[in-house]
Amino acid sequence: MTALVSAGLVAVLGLTACSSDTPDTAATDRGSGGSPAAQAAPKPAARIALEPAAGAADVSPVAPVSVTVTDGTIEALTLTNPTGKKVIGSLSADKTTWRVGEPLGFGKTYTWTGSAVGANGERKPITGSFTTVTPSGTLGTRINTGDNETYGVAMPIAVTFDGPVTDKAAAQKAMTVRTSVPVEGSWAWLDDTRAHWRPKAYWPAGTTVDVSLKLYGVHYGGGVYGDDDMTSHFTIGRNQVVKADTRTHRLQVFRDGKRTADFPASFGLESDPGRVTNSGTHVVMSKHESYSMTNPKYDYYDVVVPWAVRISNNGEFVHGYAPSVWAQGNQNVSHGCVNLSPANAKRYFDSSLVGDPVEITGSTNPLDATDGDYYDWAVPWDQWLSMSALS
Repeated sequence: MTALVSAGLVAVLGLTACSSDTPDTAATDRGSGGSPAAQAAPKPAARIALEPAAGAADVSPVAPVSVTVTDGTIEALTLTNPTGKKVIGSLSADKTTWRVGEPLGFGKTYTWTGSAVGANGERKPITGSFTTVTPSGTLGTRINTGDNETYGVAMPIAVTFDGPVTDKAAAQKAMTVRTSVPVEGSWAWLDDTRAHWRPKAYWPAGTTVDVSLKLYGVHYGGGVYGDDDMTSHFTIGRNQVVKADTRTHRLQVFRDGKRTADFPASFGLESDPGRVTNSGTHVVMSKHESYSMTNPKYDYYDVVVPWAVRISNNGEFVHGYAPSVWAQGNQNVSHGCVNLSPANAKRYFDSSLVGDPVEITGSTNPLDATDGDYYDWAVPWDQWLSMSALS
């Protein structure tokens, strides 16, 4: 019996000795934070964000539209219009963001279809739809400058809307003018449908100008939206300024600061307020080798004159007129136009550009808003700035 007990003790002691030589694995694991499986955090699933949110309505067709995936990547994605046409878009290099790359249409429902794969390897569907705003009306836009044309140093940029704009600030924020050299200038609203941009001083000769009107989808107020974008790229030509004085009966042409011509002229008859040539800085608007003039108030019809250069929408031109040659340089006898001899009128016609300034002084009537386009240079600069919707 004693021998059995002794053998049992030896066995226990032997086991004890073996246990003390081997580290307590469970205790060590508890001290270092648990088992290796417990230490590795589970990888997250993909999180998908839609802009605008699924179910959104009255979305602007030019609002940002995108899908962004966090903790994963976009596997496949399309955005389609009601007819199933795919909208143009682009996927970022890291495949986490997809953005629309073209304007959307008005009053349409767009649908997302696609999938994302999370860091955990699980695939998630990308679904949802949104609807763009249905406008109560849209307005078109026109601009007076043509692409790749060359204009004179007084040329204003005139934007005309097809109807009244209530939120002028929203429209103006979407209209930008960029120039090849620094030029100080500003937009001004002449009324509810017309916004003009002009520089503080005449354009520097040789300036290239880029106008961008990003007006599609801009809310003008009252549910009315812009219906199109427009651009214009043009160049300012040489510096030519006309200085005409109704008191001296002369019209002088200056090119780059040097006088190149000095013509005798006859201006509007001062004794009749309806015939006075307005003082102020006019702008050449158009040129016509011949032009038919009619004024029922003064009982003349279809009088054709040569080499006519329009300088205002109130009917003022610089043109040739042989019947008044006797008065040119001596008296003012016209009905408001600047009369030159046909030969001198052609010389001026050939030298002029649309946008050239024609500075007239000496008369009793100032050029103003009642004369229509372009009276921009008759507005003092401080007042012009106050006419900006962003002033």
